[in-house]
Amino acid sequence: MLINEITPLSPLWETEKPEAKTETGFESMFGGIFKSAIDNVKETDAQKTQLQYLMATGQLDNPAELTLASSKYEMSVNLLVQLRNKAVEAYNEIMRISL
Repeated sequence: MLINEITPLSPLWETEKPEAKTETGFESMFGGIFKSAIDNVKETDAQKTQLQYLMATGQLDNPAELTLASSKYEMSVNLLVQLRNKAVEAYNEIMRISL
């Protein structure tokens, strides 16, 4: 019986190298996650806005594209809000710790 080799998981996104020497690995990773989420919101908003313009001017052949773009935008905003809420929750939890 042949056993398959276990392959390691690959990250969902690339982490950027820290530009400032004061950043630790966790800070740059944390900032990278938020930057990625914000960039995703901006990108999906631009796509949705472009498709809305095309729809309003009668240049959009497939109206389902606008529905999909709107759904992607809504999901990316929801993800960003959830990330923010979890970060605030973690901060509040740390602040409650008494030393």
